[in-house]
Amino acid sequence: MAVTIKTVQEVEKMRTAGRYLGEVLEELVASVKPGMTTKDLDILGEKLIRKHGCIPSFLHYNGYPASICISVNEEVVHGIPSRKRILQEGDLVSFDAGLIWQGYHSDACRSTLVGDGPEELKLLIRRTEDSFFDGIAKAVAGNHLYDISNAIADSIEPYGYGIVEDLVGHGIGRHLHEEPEVPNFRQRSRGIRLRKNMTLAVEPMIAMGTHKVITLDDDWTVVTADGKPAAHYENTILITDGEPEILSLPGGRRE
Repeated sequence: MAVTIKTVQEVEKMRTAGRYLGEVLEELVASVKPGMTTKDLDILGEKLIRKHGCIPSFLHYNGYPASICISVNEEVVHGIPSRKRILQEGDLVSFDAGLIWQGYHSDACRSTLVGDGPEELKLLIRRTEDSFFDGIAKAVAGNHLYDISNAIADSIEPYGYGIVEDLVGHGIGRHLHEEPEVPNFRQRSRGIRLRKNMTLAVEPMIAMGTHKVITLDDDWTVVTADGKPAAHYENTILITDGEPEILSLPGGRRE
């Protein structure tokens, strides 16, 4: 699949998809509290997506059984919601969600703490988010794809965290996953040149310890190999001649 340059009409549809997804994630983060199950939050997330007249991107995607990927503590991505998984005070939970509006996808993720938690987890979440913004500062037409990757690495490496390498960001549009892949770790080359109206899902996944991960027997849930917590932050962005437009943030601005 070739890298696609979106038309003006396609960009408008992706703006709408992104705005709706940003609102869904904002409400999920605001709703999470101790005692809820991850299934409770999946049900809420699907309800919010459909309330906007959208379709959950993840539901049945390659067999995935839920609408929201909800990953807790050492789970990096693709956690399957369950009525048996009861969230506790201080858990680190990541909501990874996607939706389809008039045939176009948006994809984004937020990590947050359930209630209050240790300072080291708050820092992990904040630094993961910061690395996203450091990365997309390079996401300008005329720059190169791996300028984003290397800026994320520059942001994270001083803290000694592990940057997950087995999973990467991606292009997005009429398909949830399009070319190109967007690594979050350092690259030796610069990659393809970025062009106006490319749309990318940029998503650093940062672990407190090792960068190595394992997939559990459910064939979905990816966990850190050393059992230490991980954070995940993602948005769908639009490449422009100037600063990138963040499609999946309410108001297009940093929270």
